Amino acid sequence: MSDQIVLHAKKREEQGKGASRRLRKEGLVPAIIYGAGKEPSMIALQHSKLLRYEQEDSFFASILKVEIDGGDEENVLIRDYQRDPVKPKILHIDLLRVNMAEKIHTSVPLHFINDEMSVGVKEGGIMQRLIVEVDIVCLPTALPEYIEVDVSDLDIGGSIHISDIKAPEGVELMDMVHMEEADDEHKSSLDLAIVSVQAPRGASTADEDEGAPVAPDASEDDA
Repeated sequence: MSDQIVLHAKKREEQGKGASRRLRKEGLVPAIIYGAGKEPSMIALQHSKLLRYEQEDSFFASILKVEIDGGDEENVLIRDYQRDPVKPKILHIDLLRVNMAEKIHTSVPLHFINDEMSVGVKEGGIMQRLIVEVDIVCLPTALPEYIEVDVSDLDIGGSIHISDIKAPEGVELMDMVHMEEADDEHKSSLDLAIVSVQAPRGASTADEDEGAPVAPDASEDDA
């Protein structure tokens, strides 16, 4: 966790809409840290730093360190991130306190690699990403920023399912846990497709061509 993002915060005593508006005018974002059996901590974070950090994929799917008033430190995960619907402005953040010795349940993004090398895409197929993140359980130290899915062998009409995902060591996919707990009748319905390659619009498959009616020969009609 040498590349762990560190957020510098200050404690805030005042609460309410008026206090939050004053903080935002000062370039700060009101936030709260809660969980792990401790009392919530009301803090304020620098808006400009958050705007910069949110450009990194790891910001929303990794353990962050919050340093409060240059002293106390907390390991946290982002649980809620409220934005202004119109302006590029962050309004409030909820941070979940993390115990580094206990497993956490969170979601991480899927990164699809080798798109352009996909067999189906090379043949003109259209790749459709059906699921872009998955729920996982792991220790904080094993939390991946993302999980890679190689689509290079994906052909037209083919798909990759949840069961095809190779989770990193120490990481459990919750969908796989649910499948293992389900009876045989329901396992397949839980194994959802995460990405597929569809034939280009207007293209017909070989089966469709074989089943198409054959136009009568003009010479036969004249006979």
